Amino acid sequence: MADRGGVGEAPAVGASPASVPGLNPTLGWRKRLRAGLAGTGASLWFVAGLGLLYALRIPLRLCENLAAGTSSLISGLIFIFEWWYFHKHGTSFIEQVSVSHLQPLMGGTESSISEPGSPSRNRENETSRQNLSECKVWRNPLNLFRGAEYRRYTWVTGKEPLTYYDMNLSAQDHQTFFTCDTDFLRPSDTVMQKAWRERNPPARIKAAYQALELNNDCATAYVLLAEEEATTIVDAERLFKQALKAGETIYRQSQQCQHQSPQHEAQLRRDTNVLVYIKRRLAMCARKLGRIREAVKIMRDLMKEFPPLTMLNIHENLLESLLELQAYADVQAVLAKYDDISLPKSAAICYTAALLKTRTVSEKFSPETASRRGLSTAEINAVEAIHRAVEFNPHVPKYLLEMKSLILPPEHILKRGDSEAIAYAFFHLQHWKRIEGALNLLECTWEGTFRMIPYPLEKGHLFYPYPSCTETADRELLPTFHHVSVYPKKELPLFIHFTAGFCSSTAMIAILTHQFPEIMGIFAKAVLGLWCPQPWASSGFEENTQDLKSEDLGLSSG
Repeated sequence: MADRGGVGEAPAVGASPASVPGLNPTLGWRKRLRAGLAGTGASLWFVAGLGLLYALRIPLRLCENLAAGTSSLISGLIFIFEWWYFHKHGTSFIEQVSVSHLQPLMGGTESSISEPGSPSRNRENETSRQNLSECKVWRNPLNLFRGAEYRRYTWVTGKEPLTYYDMNLSAQDHQTFFTCDTDFLRPSDTVMQKAWRERNPPARIKAAYQALELNNDCATAYVLLAEEEATTIVDAERLFKQALKAGETIYRQSQQCQHQSPQHEAQLRRDTNVLVYIKRRLAMCARKLGRIREAVKIMRDLMKEFPPLTMLNIHENLLESLLELQAYADVQAVLAKYDDISLPKSAAICYTAALLKTRTVSEKFSPETASRRGLSTAEINAVEAIHRAVEFNPHVPKYLLEMKSLILPPEHILKRGDSEAIAYAFFHLQHWKRIEGALNLLECTWEGTFRMIPYPLEKGHLFYPYPSCTETADRELLPTFHHVSVYPKKELPLFIHFTAGFCSSTAMIAILTHQFPEIMGIFAKAVLGLWCPQPWASSGFEENTQDLKSEDLGLSSG
């Protein structure tokens, strides 16, 4: 669904990321080469076919045949092109041309060109806007701590879990959240404005300490140290508590001066963002340290105190904490508020709704029993909820069913993409495992989603069409050692393969027979002799045949 813009929305995926300093530029070239070859497979076959025809143009005398109009060759080329077009676009080229271009000329009732104000044109514009909005990256609501979690992973494995593109987006978020035009009024804020732009983590940490020397109550300096210098969650929580104390003081001062000038209003917005960020991270620290009820209280207070900041998706943090408490009634109440048609969807919302409906039937569900007696109403509702969730993000089931290994989630996610699936499964897999039979029901039903979605996939079913840009964006957000999941493609029907192969071989045989009739005749006799051996072909009959041939030769010579 279309997500609204606002605080927390990052720029659209379009700018190419710079190379990561210190990394080998040839890392992962085999994967990139394999992906490029897979994406251009049809084009390579087409070029190879043209090269073969060019090489055989003289012995096959193609120019003469084309000039004479060889119908078999033309038919074969048409069938090959039709098969290639259907493989790529999922629709018939001849049918599309007939409906879109020939039908209006022959007096068809449907016109291929819509008026600017027509409902069909409005729907197309809405769909295009939807695709653009869904290809934007969003801040991961459950993103980990760089110092206490991401860096520890690097220490253990030697791998970098974050890409430069992902960290660059975070730097842009920090500049949006934690800076404003009035930073020059406070020297500590001026130093921190430069700190958020630094690429090198030690340089950012050093700048944060410089800001604290100028002002011991600089909240953003404590935030940076808690995120990047603290090596444990306990240390991060301690620094965030210091940031909270300083942030609340600055926030109250900004409230008193907010109406004096536009600059003061901008400063209040910045201080509000800082305060909300600190409280949210404190709630996440409490959740990680096992104080779940405390985390739930902080999140609920945030949602009541700052309702305009719903686009920060704090409710997704709340959903995960309530699931850990197994407070399913409270989870349902949150879903009833945020799983609305007018609000943006996410994997957390769709799969949590499916989990709640699965929970009521999963314990006694059996595929064999269901196939004999049919599905009950509750089971139908659970299956439909799973289909809805899988259509929104088809990458999640493989992680929940542990068919694909998990990695640390990135700091930004692409809705309906592999990055969102990783972020969801990383935190919610334990909740699915806790409910007996939930994963079994998911395993039995999730693949049926793709039989329900119309083909080609651009049509969609319950949601807007699946964006085609997700794979490219996920490759920028996810590390190179991770194999990016792509949208499951429908296989072409066997009839299409058979028809294309049969027509192509028939056309080739016709050309060869026309050019080399004697050779093809000998080849046909040899093939028939191998496939259809005649029972009367014995040695005695062969001797009689030789005698007859000798007599015939004698008669002819005489």
